[in-house]
Amino acid sequence: MKQLSLPFAADTEFSPEDFCAAPSNAAARALLAAPESWSGGRLILWGAAGAGKSHLLHIWARERGAALRPGPTLAGMPRADGPVAIDDADILAEPAALLHLLNAVAEAGYPALMTARLPPARQPIKLADLASRLRAASAVEIRAPEDELLALLLTRLTAERQLHLSLPVQTFLLTHLPRTAAALREAVARLDRAAAERHMRLTRPVAAEILHDLVAE
Repeated sequence: MKQLSLPFAADTEFSPEDFCAAPSNAAARALLAAPESWSGGRLILWGAAGAGKSHLLHIWARERGAALRPGPTLAGMPRADGPVAIDDADILAEPAALLHLLNAVAEAGYPALMTARLPPARQPIKLADLASRLRAASAVEIRAPEDELLALLLTRLTAERQLHLSLPVQTFLLTHLPRTAAALREAVARLDRAAAERHMRLTRPVAAEILHDLVAE
């Protein structure tokens, strides 16, 4: 496993080189490679924040020449001139706009890839026609990251900020933080700010104080 290949987006470039194939995303990768198998030509990647949904969506969009459409900005009657990749398809200002886009894509015979935090069956979708189409789509979970991937992400996050964390502090973070990439990013950002503002060494007790609301003893 390459150290710099991680299943999390550290920036907005979403480079294929920065993504790591791992058991937690194996099912998603398999489906992305076979859009002809998607139910109704639609696939929903779902999972917790930071699990790699948007990263995979952006990689797929580049490879397929798909139009990137953020769910929160969908409005009106968007056109479908090719494959579409809809990030945050569960955060919608106008649910009818997503329904129209999915219908247009289907009629044109193009695939549609979406991301969401929950599978359609667990989303409070009020628009009946939209709920029907989303629940008929293929859906795959990107599971929580493995221990090795969390450790690699911590290494990368600290390197990007040129932040030195001792082994006891690293162990503390990996042991006591919630097992999500989002929690790890937040923790590193807080520690970096504290180190810059307080001009102090980041020991384990200091880290525990700064992250008291994040960690679980």
